[in-house]
Amino acid sequence: MAKYRSHLPQLSQGMFVTDSGLETTLIFRDGIDLPEFASFVLLQSDSGRQRLRDYYRLYAEMARRYGMGLVLESPTWRANRDWAQKVGLPPDALPEINRQAIAMLVEIRDAYETEHTKIVISGNIGPRGDGYVPSAKMSAVAAQDYHAEQIRTFAQTDADMVSAFTINYVEEAIGVVNAAKAAGMPAVISFTLETDGKLPSGQSLKDAIEKTDAATQGHAAYYMINCVHPTHFANTFAADGEWGSRIRGLRPNASKKSHAELDASTELDDGVPVELGQETRDAKRMLKELRVIGGCCGTDERHVEEMCKALAGTV
Repeated sequence: MAKYRSHLPQLSQGMFVTDSGLETTLIFRDGIDLPEFASFVLLQSDSGRQRLRDYYRLYAEMARRYGMGLVLESPTWRANRDWAQKVGLPPDALPEINRQAIAMLVEIRDAYETEHTKIVISGNIGPRGDGYVPSAKMSAVAAQDYHAEQIRTFAQTDADMVSAFTINYVEEAIGVVNAAKAAGMPAVISFTLETDGKLPSGQSLKDAIEKTDAATQGHAAYYMINCVHPTHFANTFAADGEWGSRIRGLRPNASKKSHAELDASTELDDGVPVELGQETRDAKRMLKELRVIGGCCGTDERHVEEMCKALAGTV
């Protein structure tokens, strides 16, 4: 039975850490061939599952070391119908893949959770299309129908919540939240931003959050920002309004490059971990309700540890 589904502790208790750029770590540091950036394929072998366990344990140990909570995101960002087809996996294999991912995270929680380190399990969802480009665009109704299958599977597991990452247009966000609402699951939406602080669709973050909340009766537990360097949204929160208080999570890129530049890169740009930690601390001054920190493209445990050093004890 889900442990925290009725009340997510990151809404009221201290700082929580989450992981970093899983796919870039596996590809560029470990030399693992991940077709289509699909880390869920590792769940199909003993060695792959062990590599994932080792990865998540780094962050469980880090959370305990810094007295923080932990949000464990399942390696299922690509585990939907379109991406499964691209890696040669039949659709009927997806429910078991998603269940296995959550079961693995339950093992981590059982081994590492303490009174001071609450561990929340999140079923991770990715966009139907590209994370950098608003491709394969759907209406909100179509997006709800598309993502409902994966979300229903998570609802039948010990997952406490679902989180949709690299969402880059508002209709898909609305669809995910409404599908989660129908399944009785808390939902988090993490929007991708460009170097101008806007979604790849050209929409402002403020507008995206307000439209998603309006269309879903505010069902999203909170919002996050990911796949962008902190310096790229530094001026985003100058506008008046309460919408900024809805943002409780940040998973920045290590690199200051644009998405187009990153997409064309053949080498990993891992930036400067210490600087990213300091820049995340600076972002906390703008994002007053920031509670969940981790990394995205190009980041690994070094970057996240610098964030923990910079932000431990700030709430």
